[in-house]
Amino acid sequence: MNSQSIKNSIVADLKLAPEGHLKIDWVEAHMPVLGRIRKQFEAEQPFKGLKVAISLHLEAKTAYLAKVVQAGGAEVTITGSNPLSTQDDVCAALVEDGVTVFAKYNPDPAEYKELMIKALENKPDLIIDDGGDFVSIMHSERPDLMENVRGGAEETTTGILRLKAMDKEGSLKFPMVAVNDAYCKYLFDNRYGTGQSVWDGINRTTNLVVAGKNVVVVGYGWCGKGVAMRAKGLGANVIVTEIDAIRAVEAYMDGFQVMPMIEAAKVGEFFVTVTGNRDVIRGEHYEVMRDGAILSNAGHFDVEFNKPELKERSTSVRTVRRNIEEYQLKDGRNIYVLAEGRLVNLAAGDGHPAEIMDMTFALQALSLKYVNESYESIGNTVVNVPYELDEQVARYKLESLGLGIDVLTEEQRVYLDSWQEQ
Repeated sequence: MNSQSIKNSIVADLKLAPEGHLKIDWVEAHMPVLGRIRKQFEAEQPFKGLKVAISLHLEAKTAYLAKVVQAGGAEVTITGSNPLSTQDDVCAALVEDGVTVFAKYNPDPAEYKELMIKALENKPDLIIDDGGDFVSIMHSERPDLMENVRGGAEETTTGILRLKAMDKEGSLKFPMVAVNDAYCKYLFDNRYGTGQSVWDGINRTTNLVVAGKNVVVVGYGWCGKGVAMRAKGLGANVIVTEIDAIRAVEAYMDGFQVMPMIEAAKVGEFFVTVTGNRDVIRGEHYEVMRDGAILSNAGHFDVEFNKPELKERSTSVRTVRRNIEEYQLKDGRNIYVLAEGRLVNLAAGDGHPAEIMDMTFALQALSLKYVNESYESIGNTVVNVPYELDEQVARYKLESLGLGIDVLTEEQRVYLDSWQEQ
């Protein structure tokens, strides 16, 4: 037990640590790629003498990433990136393992913000962010906290959108690696991870059948593809709404109905938003929704459907089941909101499967090492994960599965590199 981390941390209850250790041990046993990187970090000590601040959904898989970064020599401070996804037992276990933790389940908005700021007050050298909150705080409210920052890595689509906006206007003060844009992130985490974890969260929360129901997937990016694919597998009738014509055609070719939200709102029974944008479900849509419609969000922030406009149309709001709020409209219809409109797969579930996050967090660990070694040459901009790191994670994954692939012969290499007939 580390007395310094206990002294500095703010968590709900240190007595919960034994349960947290069991959770971390479980995911560690199912994250062999990250485990392999941990051994490399222990030998190489790439972060020796450095401070690393992490803002991610604070559950067991994230805890193991923190321990891997710590194994590389870093002094690690961590906070949550969503008030409802933090697991108090995992926080307590991390404190015992020497990580400084500033996180609790479901703090009020002011405390949540304060905990995030506290995680940055050690003035980190490197950061891992999720949604861009760390970067936003340091650039807008507390620039004094970024005086040592060499760079960092961003986890998700929403954060990268914010970073690219900052990059475009020239206000970004350090390099950030767009981990979400790596192949091993969006192909597997966004598609298979989101697809499975969203329906895990919805099913365990509602205990309702999906087969035969009309499921509206709002947005057909990689996350939307995964949600739609899993809904189809559960027997749902899937409807996709989009603003991008190319993605809409893709959804149609994948066998799904495509229509504007105002039409989908009339027939949908389950709604899942995965856009990264705000107000994609709003007042005019609530007006035509069928009684009993269920709204859930798998984007990032709780703004994808407009809750104030829903409340304005309601005569009462009550919690009818854990993580389910019932909004009774003035005409007697009920609309149900899952997990307060926050990420349903984390606020009402355990997030993506461990084997999926194994690849994503391996990318995070390697990207952090990369930015630490290259920040001076990268400059203050958003960069992609180098392809060789992406490929390295995929290779480690194959090896952990006992799978192999072919290698080009020299003749094949020459053939592919030549423009002349051979």
